[in-house]
Amino acid sequence: MTRGGTELALTKRIDLIRQLDRIPGFPSPDPALEQVVTPSRAAAELLFEAVGRGDLVGRRVVDLGSGTGRLAIGAALLGAEPVVGVEVSESAVQIARTAAEALGVRVEFRVSEVGAAPALDGTVVMNPPFGAQNRGADRPFWEAAFARPGRAVYAFALVDSRTFIEGRAVARQARIEATRPVRWELAATFAHHRRTAVPLPVDLWVLRTREEHG
Repeated sequence: MTRGGTELALTKRIDLIRQLDRIPGFPSPDPALEQVVTPSRAAAELLFEAVGRGDLVGRRVVDLGSGTGRLAIGAALLGAEPVVGVEVSESAVQIARTAAEALGVRVEFRVSEVGAAPALDGTVVMNPPFGAQNRGADRPFWEAAFARPGRAVYAFALVDSRTFIEGRAVARQARIEATRPVRWELAATFAHHRRTAVPLPVDLWVLRTREEHG
């Protein structure tokens, strides 16, 4: 990439981060649901990874556990269409819908458990619960992501989850294309948090589920 191209890409990334920063977090985050906001920088890194691999612009994108909408709205801002967010919290969905309208993009947000939502073709993006409060809370999200063939999956997970995700990928005949650490600062969210921000060991995953042939 030329210097001009690099500078343009950096400008686009910074602009996206600024727009994602405008999206509110959860008004009363529930620790049991691990309702934490996806950091804007990490969200932008995931979304631009999908752009670079040809899995976002002009493609259907499904955000599993969309929360207040940062990944789904960010995907729409970068040219994904259509975009669907699936989220169990009605209050979070209302915030996400308002934020999408304010940012001038169209995203369909559905109130549903991820396991009960209809399987939709398209690129999956997700920041599932990490299982810090409720062990195994991330499993329904990974099962939903692997449920349909021919999908690209872009997701965050704790480093401690590597063995589990690798095992599920093998079981589901999914191909792991990339895994790398990302910078992740967990802002103080719940009453038991005593520090303003805590760094977490988080990976960005890129996987592709098995294609089915006639």
